[in-house]
Amino acid sequence: MKTTIEIADDLFERVQRVARKEKTTFRSLTEQGLRLVLQEKQSKPRKLPPLVTVRGRGLTDEFKNASWDRIRAESYRGRGA
Repeated sequence: MKTTIEIADDLFERVQRVARKEKTTFRSLTEQGLRLVLQEKQSKPRKLPPLVTVRGRGLTDEFKNASWDRIRAESYRGRGA
């Protein structure tokens, strides 16, 4: 299938240099790159960042059964929000 893509000039030049060096084509390198990206995205589940925790005793009695709206409102009290 033929298609047209727009890529950054410097990226195109780098790919052209590699293609000449490896005696292959821009098309071949582009297809290889797309296959690698698709393989990576399909084989690896999305990794979540590590959970950040702090030491403490949890919520104070005042907020143990409070809604998130109340907790948020209290955290912004006096800050103009």
